[in-house]
Amino acid sequence: MKAGFVAILGKPNVGKSTLLNALVGTKVSITSRRAQTTRDAIQGVLSERRGQIVFVDSPGVHEPTKHLGKRMMREVVRATQGCHAVLLMVDASADPDASDERAVAIVKRLRLPVLLLANKVDKVARKENLLPYLDRCRQWHDFDGYVPVSATKRINLDRVLTEIFVRLPEAPQYYPAGQLTDQPERFLASEVIRERILRETHDELPYAVAVLIDRWRETRKKLRISASVVVERNGQKAILIGKDGQKMKQLASKARQTLEAKFQRSVHLEVFVKVRRNWRNKRRFVEDLDFHRILGSG
Repeated sequence: MKAGFVAILGKPNVGKSTLLNALVGTKVSITSRRAQTTRDAIQGVLSERRGQIVFVDSPGVHEPTKHLGKRMMREVVRATQGCHAVLLMVDASADPDASDERAVAIVKRLRLPVLLLANKVDKVARKENLLPYLDRCRQWHDFDGYVPVSATKRINLDRVLTEIFVRLPEAPQYYPAGQLTDQPERFLASEVIRERILRETHDELPYAVAVLIDRWRETRKKLRISASVVVERNGQKAILIGKDGQKMKQLASKARQTLEAKFQRSVHLEVFVKVRRNWRNKRRFVEDLDFHRILGSG
């Protein structure tokens, strides 16, 4: 039996959360086509006959300009702490950029095995270009392994698991076999609502949305949730609410359906939109978004 923690690092929108969900076999981290969807270090647990891997998803490596971005970069560091190996993801369908170099600089400082995963190979038109691409990656760092993958198409994911288990120590499981994530239900609910907003508003609200759970009342059959969606400007509030409140009603309805499927019970969901100007640069507000503090591990 082997067990260990494995961090997933890479630039924004490279597919880290999609990879985590694919490896674990269920959705534990929200996804959208918006960069910087992931804001926290989130664990996903895979338990199988060879042992247990606790994957730690992380925000995209970037150059922060606001306090929210600085906290996200601290989450990247948090993701690597106590880990036994690292998966560094790059986009094989695009040229490397400064964000890739920032991610490489982080893993160079770690005394851990690092596997380079060249993601999105299904989008590479000419497969013969993969070898030159991997050769360029070799110039960055002497990685412990190189695996071309597609998180969406599940290409080579079995090989990734094999490479990881080879490098993990013999140890008992860290979590019970049925546990899939470390996230508390309240945080999961807030992330479901935020994901729905990101998917429905597309480019209209790039990074200016936060979701807070104000009230949480549950019985065996019913869950009552009251949530606040926080934006930075009145115009953003108007976009979310929509004409006669129809946009928010649709968003809340779709989020409620997802929550009922996730929690396996009836959900009554109330969502209110509030304006807090420049909240991304308000240190206290940003720190209060960290679910690890609620758990006492922040």
